[in-house]
Amino acid sequence: MNDCKLATLCLTLWLSLTFGTAAHAADVRIAVAANFTDTTRQLITAFAEATGLEAVASYGSTGKLYAQIDNGAPFDVFLAADSHRPELLEKSGQGVAGTRFTYARGKLALWTPTPGTFEDPKAWLESGEFARLAIANPKTAPYGFAAQEVLTKMDLWDSLQSRLVRGDSIAQTFQFVATTNAQSGFVALSQVRAWDSQGGSLWMIPQSYYSPINQQAILLTRSESNQAAHQWIEFLRSDTAKNIIEEFGYETEN
Repeated sequence: MNDCKLATLCLTLWLSLTFGTAAHAADVRIAVAANFTDTTRQLITAFAEATGLEAVASYGSTGKLYAQIDNGAPFDVFLAADSHRPELLEKSGQGVAGTRFTYARGKLALWTPTPGTFEDPKAWLESGEFARLAIANPKTAPYGFAAQEVLTKMDLWDSLQSRLVRGDSIAQTFQFVATTNAQSGFVALSQVRAWDSQGGSLWMIPQSYYSPINQQAILLTRSESNQAAHQWIEFLRSDTAKNIIEEFGYETEN
């Protein structure tokens, strides 16, 4: 069996295992960027209370979710951590024109569970007093790309290469830091807000250091006739949803 056929078989098996039961039970199926995991769980609860409909979500890096959608994964709505992939889906006809919008604007933070670390963040990064610094993969995770922009602006991208540990998604990146496998990491502010433990050190990175993380949603064409999917999109624009999103540290549009 060649590599192409093997990859197709693996994808088919993954789709069957992931959606075999849930796809029949759920009213709307959502592909969600990993940074938005905790927020989405609360949104799903509020959506059910408001509409009586059931939503289920699958979480991962924006790049990998996009690839799954491009290969036929049976999602109804895509909540990306960037605007680029939803725009690509709209241009290719896989996303419904006119349904793409920014549901949240993300914020990047440098975080560690160790208190008193970031009195001078740049000096700490330059000091090399750490073995590992976690970032999400810049090729597949928008928060990872933002982290790369920050380190590049600070003239540290090249010098820190040997210390960087890359997570497949921002969720894995956060786990690297939370479990102290990395001393610190560039994570989403929302993840720190949702973290159960207290304390630690946080540097809110100036937004001038990286391109805006405009997280966009889009209704997928395969589900254009799914009224529950339309209701999820409408719900994301509601004041109820915006209040939840803002509680987790994101900005929303008026």
